[in-house]
Amino acid sequence: MDEVKLIKQAQRGDVQAYNTLVLHYQQVVYNVAYRIMGEPQAAEDATQEAFISAYQSLNKFREGNFKAWLLRITTNGCYDELRRRKRRPQSSLEGITDDNEESFAFLRDPAIGPESRQQQLELIQAIESCLQGLPDDQRVTAVLCDVEGYDYNEIADITEVSLGTVKSRISRARSKLRDCLQGFKELLPENYRLQGE
Repeated sequence: MDEVKLIKQAQRGDVQAYNTLVLHYQQVVYNVAYRIMGEPQAAEDATQEAFISAYQSLNKFREGNFKAWLLRITTNGCYDELRRRKRRPQSSLEGITDDNEESFAFLRDPAIGPESRQQQLELIQAIESCLQGLPDDQRVTAVLCDVEGYDYNEIADITEVSLGTVKSRISRARSKLRDCLQGFKELLPENYRLQGE
């Protein structure tokens, strides 16, 4: 895929070129949105909004890392939605759905029995719960680093903060996640439990 050529064509109004970019990046954008928002439907909405916003702003893009630019739009959109929700909270009884379980289908091994599978699901729920308990800025950096695998410089570019701020947020997020997960220590593998536990 010649990304630079596709971007130039899309900037000239070629919708097919932009659709090719969307198809190439949709899973990455959805994964980031899902980890920030914590809900499949909210992540789908955020993904759609990110691509619409990117298309509307495409003429402002001036060479560089298109993926980082797109993820910046995504994370900013997620931040906006989370702030809106805090201003207008809604009560929800929505629990773990089949959609959420499917996000972790890669963890399933046919050789694992029902009890082990249930323990895996409970651990996933604990991790998701702890991740959602982080402040928004720490959750975004943790997701980008530890879930999506971006390096610190890429995260600084995506979130538009300094490298030092990224390192600080990741350190704080990991510390809070570790402390939170110790509340679920019976679900953690032995080597992840704190010494003396």
